[in-house]
Amino acid sequence: MSLDNKPVYSGGCQCGAVRFRIEGALGDASICHCRMCQKASGGFYAPLVSVRGAKLEWTRGEPGRFRSSNHVSRGFCSKCGTPLTYEAPDGMAIMIGAFDQPAELAPVIQWGIEAKLPYVDDVPNLPGEETMADENAAEFLATLVSYQHPDHDTETWPPRKGQTE
Repeated sequence: MSLDNKPVYSGGCQCGAVRFRIEGALGDASICHCRMCQKASGGFYAPLVSVRGAKLEWTRGEPGRFRSSNHVSRGFCSKCGTPLTYEAPDGMAIMIGAFDQPAELAPVIQWGIEAKLPYVDDVPNLPGEETMADENAAEFLATLVSYQHPDHDTETWPPRKGQTE
């Protein structure tokens, strides 16, 4: 919370070149199944939350933009490609996965269900395994070094030589 008791959210792209801070109440979180959102997110659907009415500040860098239609632009990190925004005449929404605490933003509605992929509703019924359960990947994962920006603001990024995060 900020000093005036407004909620505060932060987030950014995978590489840390673009970071944002939002102060104030967010709109309803949703997922959109339309084909444009599938392509823009590279996923089964786009999980979004409206920032209409809240104060958005880009604290590091700014998104590049692609005009996906005559009404909409999509913001993304020009360095790592992370999808970040949906920008329309009636407001902006940010991809839920770009927030530092995405678990706080549970979708409450689905849009564009006419384009919903036929297997999406069955995903929760698929068998599930923890990452390290894959014996073939265990050695690979044990030596993996992530260059992904952490889920919190940093003074600088990437870390300078000899600096820890």
